[in-house]
Amino acid sequence: MFPLIHGWTDVQRSPGANLRLGLVLSFVAGATNAGGFLAVGRYTSHMTGIVSSVADDVVLGHLDLALAGLACLVAFLLGAMCTAIMVNWGLRQHLRSSYSLPLMLESFALLVFGLFGAAIAAWSQVFLPVTVVLLCFIMGLQNAVITKISKAEIRTTHITGLVTDIGIELGKWVYLNRLQEPSPVRANRERLRIQTGLVLGFLLGGLLGAMGFKYWGYVTTVPLAGLLWLLSLRPLLDDLRQRAT
Repeated sequence: MFPLIHGWTDVQRSPGANLRLGLVLSFVAGATNAGGFLAVGRYTSHMTGIVSSVADDVVLGHLDLALAGLACLVAFLLGAMCTAIMVNWGLRQHLRSSYSLPLMLESFALLVFGLFGAAIAAWSQVFLPVTVVLLCFIMGLQNAVITKISKAEIRTTHITGLVTDIGIELGKWVYLNRLQEPSPVRANRERLRIQTGLVLGFLLGGLLGAMGFKYWGYVTTVPLAGLLWLLSLRPLLDDLRQRAT
């Protein structure tokens, strides 16, 4: 298994490795977002919607809901900040697992969410708000990982931006250039392929995540946590082996 995923989360990057990791993380984000909605009744990767809800709630006088929305926004922000801190610290320490560290943290958070789902459901009044904040933190953590790895070329939770980019490239594709035009309009087919793949990965993850939560509940996140753990383990083991020698 390790040879198949070698280099996916290593600091030595390639465009192919970035794309493969982006597709996997897009799938995980879609599954977590859709499944999380069935569990807590809110999408946790859609910060545009959350900020809009905060504005609506303030105007309508629902200050408790507005504060909850702000908590979600802050949690997403803290997740992104946590990724930046962990990755930059790892790079300063010359760790091959610099990009694996936040994914290991995300794996642990998903594992907690999945294993303690029964307690969350039984004490929903107490744990539900905490769960929503935790999921927002996870989404911020993950989106920042692939954004930093790919130098902002790939994002896994910002589907609005991906669909916008697809629309731009499709517009270029169908544009009719005049004959012998010096600067013809050409679509970037590679970019179109990448963006479409990310959207489809998110959609597939959403379908499987929603189906999993519908039939099996919170335990659906355990395989997602295992997948992230598996992707992150190889560089971490390399660092431990190097420190031991």
